[in-house]
Amino acid sequence: MEHELILILDFGSQYTQLIARRFRELGVKTVIERGDLGAREMRETAPIAVVLSGGPASVFEDGALQADPAVFDLGVPVLGICYGHHLMARDLGGEVRSSNRREYGLAELEVVGEGPVFEGTERRQPVWMSHGDLVAELPRGFEVLAKTPTTAVAAMFDADRRFIGLQFHPEVRHTRHGTEILEHFIELAGARRDWNPAAIRHELVADLERSVPEGRVICGVSGGVDSSVTAILLREAVGERLVPIFVDTGLLRKNEGDTVARRFNEFGLDLDRIDASDRFFAALSGVEDPEEKRRIIGREFVAVFEEEAARFPDARYLAQGTLYPDVIESSGVRGTAAVIKTHHNVGGLPERLGLELVEPLRDLFKDEARMVGEEVGLPHDFVWRHPFPGPGLAVRILGAVDPVRVRTLQEADAILIEEIRADGLYDEISQALCVLLPVKSVGVMGDSRTYENVLAVRAVTTTDFMTADWYRFPPETLDRIARRVVNEVAGINRVVYDVTSKPPGTIEWE
Repeated sequence: MEHELILILDFGSQYTQLIARRFRELGVKTVIERGDLGAREMRETAPIAVVLSGGPASVFEDGALQADPAVFDLGVPVLGICYGHHLMARDLGGEVRSSNRREYGLAELEVVGEGPVFEGTERRQPVWMSHGDLVAELPRGFEVLAKTPTTAVAAMFDADRRFIGLQFHPEVRHTRHGTEILEHFIELAGARRDWNPAAIRHELVADLERSVPEGRVICGVSGGVDSSVTAILLREAVGERLVPIFVDTGLLRKNEGDTVARRFNEFGLDLDRIDASDRFFAALSGVEDPEEKRRIIGREFVAVFEEEAARFPDARYLAQGTLYPDVIESSGVRGTAAVIKTHHNVGGLPERLGLELVEPLRDLFKDEARMVGEEVGLPHDFVWRHPFPGPGLAVRILGAVDPVRVRTLQEADAILIEEIRADGLYDEISQALCVLLPVKSVGVMGDSRTYENVLAVRAVTTTDFMTADWYRFPPETLDRIARRVVNEVAGINRVVYDVTSKPPGTIEWE
């Protein structure tokens, strides 16, 4: 089944992916392309609507990305947001100029016009602004729908052509009625809203059946959600031709390797598990620099995977759990290619092994991959568990990594997760973790003096992991976590809690 789609032309906004996620949450498939996409490519995409994103530039700047004017001749609704709002106004004959007063953050919007854009919302409402230019004169056919104390044209609408221009960002949660505004735009397009987990699963399996008609498929399994969903979809599509390979680095959560093997067995998948922990510990011996740790782990993973994959000379394909944000960054939508993290995927291996790459999740965001995971039967607590770094616990151990320190951190991490689950806090927290510090402190246990390791606990809340705030634990929960860790984990005599937000701190310590 062909899904209708909304096309987003990206002009460099930090919120572009968020726009796509919001429309997908409302049931419409959405794709992102560069802002200067040509007329022919736009028509081939056959969108039911187009969004012109925001961006960091001014429409007056030399070299600023410009939209092909053909976007306004497609006969579909167009939504311009911030920079896209300015492009729409200027390209359709209005006037845009630099403002004497820039507007950043929350602003009070006053709805002054009629129409479907703000239907069912308040006449005064908070919105999120981020701009220096403004629309000074409307293009022909438009009317003003809303204003703020410093922006006379905060929203404009051409009812005949179904064009909307918004100076603010409806995709950001700070805009109180942003979801309703985006929903009204979807209604203008007459969308079927058929983008849902069941339909996605059906489409992915059908695509795999067509694209992988014969030959063995090797799938790199990390134990995470993305690779697990990839493997299960492949099993549904290609059956026994699938070979899932799991490289156990020894740097995973407590009992993670056994858990992964058991989970795959429950789905009737015979997991090819390689215990390479000794190899990884040997390579990491004495290494303290976090970037060097990452480089070594990536190198060793690729080497182990390559050796194991060589056992299957009849293999034709290599599958991995690449998601849409990775595709966007590496395809140059933003104008720059991102570095592939070899510890997160098997970058480079398809060429080295002579295999064709298969990425069934490449059109999905993380939350969509999780929903498909539940659709195929993966347990909820696994699908929605907190993120875990590709290099594993090696980057949660500050300083040198060895089996003893890994076991210590595994035990402490298991206690942290047990306690927040027991108190019903797990789903309130976006990510919780322990960090073993290269610091020792004096303590007292019984009648004896101790001089042992310090453990840092970190928990954050976030919607997009670009920014994050530290989680306010109930004191009794923190107390119980600290008591259990000190009493049950040998080698730790002090627990501290990290109350740094992002920015300035990062979520992981390394």
